[in-house]
Amino acid sequence: MTTFSATTLPADHKKNIVNMKRELRAQIGDVAALFQQVCAKIEGEITAARQEEKANGSAWPIVDWQTLAESKISAQQIAHIKRRGCLVVRQTFPRQQALAMDKSMLDYLASNHFDENYRGPGDNFFGSLEASKPEIYPIYWSPAQMAARQSQQISVVQSFLNRLWKYQDGNQRWFDPDVNIIYPDRIRRRPPATTSKGLGAHTDSGALERWLLPAYQKVFHHIFTHHFERYDPWDAAHRPDVHEYEVANTTKCSAFRTFQGWTALSDMPAGQGMLHVVPVPEAMAYILLRPLLDDVPDDELCGVAPGRVLPVSEKWHPHLINGLCTIPPLQAGDAVWWHCDVIHAVAPVENQQGWSNVMYIPAAPACPKNLAYAEKVRQAFHQGLSPADFPAENYEQHWQNRFQPAELNENGRRGLAMQSEK
Repeated sequence: MTTFSATTLPADHKKNIVNMKRELRAQIGDVAALFQQVCAKIEGEITAARQEEKANGSAWPIVDWQTLAESKISAQQIAHIKRRGCLVVRQTFPRQQALAMDKSMLDYLASNHFDENYRGPGDNFFGSLEASKPEIYPIYWSPAQMAARQSQQISVVQSFLNRLWKYQDGNQRWFDPDVNIIYPDRIRRRPPATTSKGLGAHTDSGALERWLLPAYQKVFHHIFTHHFERYDPWDAAHRPDVHEYEVANTTKCSAFRTFQGWTALSDMPAGQGMLHVVPVPEAMAYILLRPLLDDVPDDELCGVAPGRVLPVSEKWHPHLINGLCTIPPLQAGDAVWWHCDVIHAVAPVENQQGWSNVMYIPAAPACPKNLAYAEKVRQAFHQGLSPADFPAENYEQHWQNRFQPAELNENGRRGLAMQSEK
């Protein structure tokens, strides 16, 4: 198989795509038959998810944080979460505490005159998705964000989510489910009366890489050898070994995230530009196989471009677009999480009612890859710089009231790979 392990994008990646597709088609054999098998699985799951929406109001599994903290979640609930690849954790933080975090964030921005100094988006990570960019603020080191990241509330959820994965096999352990690095990400503040096109369906953590990199070839081995029935999206073998190509002036992810997620800092009624997912973790197989069908040009991957998210479109992926399911209404303090392969989108909104504010916090368990990135995060944290995975906008370098190293607790020190430091 033609694969490329270098961190930089191959010079002639179009030629590499042609070669890769030729080899994969020969390896798989009857691609159309395999694609139909995958479609049947996905369509069955989407039908079941729609039935759950009709019966329960949402296809998203929902649990209370206290249930996780007391380890009272049932085997049936766990099976449902793994089937859907997503989860709402109610009141991860009490509502009033979350609203206070939101106020703290606003004070932090205002006291440092962010609105006057903001220079606009620092990258084009979302590429040509047919949507507008969300109101994403490149802020990383506020007291509210860091307090949440190192909190016991988030730690409990992260450990639970990590343990949904197969993280070891015999003496080989791919990650520690109970230690998470701090992966600093940004915030969203979408104001009342906003009209937005939202954000088109996509996945993160690799686009072109999912076809060309050796580690991803191993992750998706059962798909690429016509054994879809053996594919387990919850098997972490080889997952921490993947990387993303370095492309100038764009966002990337240098960590293995078992789940992406965010925590609501405001109440979110239904229909107000809500997050949607395709609640089928196996749907990645559809995305991987679709470019191998005969109607796709040999040097194309259904809209994939270097240094961009992996787009999911009506043109190439109609089954998946049909499967997008909204999160239920949320209160401030609720958190939503989705498997790292799960397709997600943000719905459009007209004249939004109230604020829609979130802080992005994923689950990134300790493994060599993540601990190496944590060292870079620690350096950025001490200097108030933008983390290495994001454009070097560095707004907070000289800001007042930035979260300080002395405020780190045990979770925070572990999350920055500084266990021995006091």
